[in-house]
Amino acid sequence: MLPHAPSSVAVARRRLGSELGASGVDESVVDDASVIVSELISNALRHARPLPSGQVRVTWTRRGDIIEIAVSDGGATTEPRRGPGTLSSLGGRGLGIVETLAEGWGVRHEDGATTVWAQLYAPRVGTEHRVTAGMLPDLIEIVDMSEPLRGADADGPGAVRVSRAYPG
Repeated sequence: MLPHAPSSVAVARRRLGSELGASGVDESVVDDASVIVSELISNALRHARPLPSGQVRVTWTRRGDIIEIAVSDGGATTEPRRGPGTLSSLGGRGLGIVETLAEGWGVRHEDGATTVWAQLYAPRVGTEHRVTAGMLPDLIEIVDMSEPLRGADADGPGAVRVSRAYPG
């Protein structure tokens, strides 16, 4: 648990980076994880209430080659979602950055808290892993990439956009 305060971002980044590095996670993955935890905490501070304790909960767990980073807060009036993040906007890029760096992300609601989570593929340094045709081990079905999105969800004529987020 960390205070619902800007100083918590740096504290979480340092602690996460130190623990992941010590456990043998590749430096580039540690860097991505640090950006993700920063974005998730920053979003919680900017857009949501603290938990009843006045804090936010920041956790990370490793299951095999997958690291899940999660930030829980007291919720907000809106659901966390990726914003448009235009070049001239001052904000709105956080979850887009998370979506780019993570294998998947999503939102859980539990016990009066809203948790935004992201998962990273993180093989240990010095181990050889084969990834075939973009499939990652231990992940459940990913959206069928052959079906184009239509209407308001599409980015242009015939656009195909795939979200790798899936329920936790």
